[in-house]
Amino acid sequence: MSKVLFLGIPSHGHVNPTIGLVSELIKQGEEITYFSSEEFKEKIEKTGATFKCYREDLNIFKMKKDSGSKEKPGTGLFGVASRILERSDVIIGDILEQTKETKFDYLIYSAAFPFANILAQILDIPTVSSLAVFAGLDRFFTSDNEANDNRFKMSDEFTENYKEIIKKLNRVYSVKVPDNILNLLFNKGDINLVYTSKYFASDLDYFDDTFKFVGPPVYDRKENVDFPFEKLEGKKVVYISLGTVFGGYDIEVYNIFFQSFKDMDAIIVMTAFNVDTSQFDIPDNFIVRNYVPQSEVLKYTDAAITHAGMNSISDLIYNNVPFVALPMGADQPYLAKRAEDLGAAISLDIKSITPELLRASIEKVLNDWTYIENIRKISDSFEKAGGYKKAVEEIYKMKKERLIS
Repeated sequence: MSKVLFLGIPSHGHVNPTIGLVSELIKQGEEITYFSSEEFKEKIEKTGATFKCYREDLNIFKMKKDSGSKEKPGTGLFGVASRILERSDVIIGDILEQTKETKFDYLIYSAAFPFANILAQILDIPTVSSLAVFAGLDRFFTSDNEANDNRFKMSDEFTENYKEIIKKLNRVYSVKVPDNILNLLFNKGDINLVYTSKYFASDLDYFDDTFKFVGPPVYDRKENVDFPFEKLEGKKVVYISLGTVFGGYDIEVYNIFFQSFKDMDAIIVMTAFNVDTSQFDIPDNFIVRNYVPQSEVLKYTDAAITHAGMNSISDLIYNNVPFVALPMGADQPYLAKRAEDLGAAISLDIKSITPELLRASIEKVLNDWTYIENIRKISDSFEKAGGYKKAVEEIYKMKKERLIS
């Protein structure tokens, strides 16, 4: 049995993929201390892990909006990152203080946890990186990535602040800190768990031998969420979700959803996470919730509309649900294009969609069986990748190589 430190990014998109991994490791006898925010305490403790709470808000992808603002996702990324980095010595010090009584054998972390490699150097232990995005954040913050609308460009002020922070961390902890801030947002480990298959990844030249393709992070989280499943029985079901980060991209898109499917002979289940839809006339065939038990809803779903985040696409493919993608940033344009190239989805530009186009696209993926056939090909590759058991196998290989008990 090993003692494991887990450093997560406290957001749904980063915590959810790790719950199955943590649960499987604990079943194998590992003892895990998992850092996150209070919001995820119950979910983490259900796995059997020991929960620890960060003293600072470390959700680096959190959207901050003023009332009525239509700020696009990611606009404030480096503002949030700057605040977190300025508190780096406090954050690192707090983690070390809360765990000072424990000698850990290895470290698992969300790839975007900014101080992962710094803490690995301080603790001098092997590392496992968990990639909640498709292939590492650095791939999506390049200057030639038009899909992100230049919203990830760094200001000169931020760059100068970062240089000062590097000096401070080097002085306090005698560690090597990357010169490029993007390397703090994609911390590579001794092994790197990628929650997809080689078939879906395609661009294999990007990945070296440390990347382990283990399939999607699909796990029955046994969520106790009140939902009227009886309304879905025997009905055609369309599921709509833009995720928990990008869901507030532009509230008017929800009106397009209502207009697209108001007269459709189907039940439309729609998540509107932290979005006020009270200004709209919601059609009778819609079930709108702030949050739904997605894995259970997908068992009834015939087609879906998604922002094309990695977790959502994995869930859809695992459940053999064809979909229409409306990518908005980060890895989403790449994922949506890959699914479309494999004939499993239709990808649309969210800036120019109309009710007519969206309705026609959903009708196409519903009625053209080639979409289902192609979805199943990807789903089969996911199953062959091995899932969380394969991930644990790779971690145990690393333990053996490092002579960890």
